[in-house]
Amino acid sequence: MPVIALTQGMGSLAQDIAEQLAAELNLATLQHEVAEHVAQKMHVSKSLISRLRGGKAGPIERLTADTDSIAVYTAEEVLDAAARGNVVLRGWGATCLLRPVAHVPCVRIMRPFAKRVEWLMTQLDTDDVELAEKEIRRSDHANASRMHEQFGVDWGDPVLFDMVLNTDRMSVDTCVSQLKALLLRPEFAETDASRALLQGMALSARVRAALRANDDTDEINVSIESVDGKVTLSGIVVNKSELAITEQVAAGVPGVTSIDNQLRVMTKPRMFPQVRT
Repeated sequence: MPVIALTQGMGSLAQDIAEQLAAELNLATLQHEVAEHVAQKMHVSKSLISRLRGGKAGPIERLTADTDSIAVYTAEEVLDAAARGNVVLRGWGATCLLRPVAHVPCVRIMRPFAKRVEWLMTQLDTDDVELAEKEIRRSDHANASRMHEQFGVDWGDPVLFDMVLNTDRMSVDTCVSQLKALLLRPEFAETDASRALLQGMALSARVRAALRANDDTDEINVSIESVDGKVTLSGIVVNKSELAITEQVAAGVPGVTSIDNQLRVMTKPRMFPQVRT
């Protein structure tokens, strides 16, 4: 069940590559659906999620945005899709989220800035170069900031990727051929171990999302590890009530078969509310 993760720079032709690769290999794609699902879980508009991600949100929206919840629900969507398999994932931090999974190629799609500006001018049917340049820079800044804040990485670091494709020198057809060949290489063969790791990551993401969605646990930040349906919770909670409700919520997540509760209760009550990280 092939899974491939691509970056999504505006004007890089990543969308064209993803769609053609998916069509030729009969794979699903996941990109715009994530915004809709995350918005539904957060009870906000899809347009707000899109504006925040595109760097177009206003100052008040940026200050009040629950970026932690966006990251939690995004990870749940991406990892669930990857665990189902047979999918091309573009953007949404997929290359960083799936980097630990050996059978998932993580690929950077890039193109020179000037060519991306030309592409956007064509899309907008405009000759306003300054407008197009501004939009591309805004999109790039938003992507770079989000990757640094969420994963602590430099979005442009080639070491993060298994392959970097330059669509200035390579056609979409050639890029798709390269990706199809990459999927066939033994380094990216799916194994029992890599499949189990991905399934465990997806279950951990579902548990974290369930904790975030529950009013009694939405501020609780603990470590979650999942192996074959067994979920291990570790970290510190403020009291026995938090310990019990955390285990209860986690145990109710579909796919969880047992809970190893290693949470510890603080010996003294905290003086300040817990800060999400």
